[in-house]
Amino acid sequence: MGPSTHKRGSSRLSRLSAGLREFYVAPYRRTFARARRDEEDLFMLLVFAESLGVPNPAGCYTLELMPVMYERFHDWHRRMGMERSPLDHVGCC
Repeated sequence: MGPSTHKRGSSRLSRLSAGLREFYVAPYRRTFARARRDEEDLFMLLVFAESLGVPNPAGCYTLELMPVMYERFHDWHRRMGMERSPLDHVGCC
């Protein structure tokens, strides 16, 4: 069995794997996206609740993520239906 035969078999196997993954994942893609968005919303709520003084049980793990969260906060509060940021000290709008 030569190198070209091995490449061809590997290519077929990877295409088959991709096709099967698409077959099983496609019906649930929207559900996965919604679950991921809900998880991100909960995480965002925990981070900004802590910034308002509400105790967060995972506080020591979320503090270093604040710079990343500032960039995404605007999208979150717009999706929640708020025209302006509910936090005065987060000037992203």
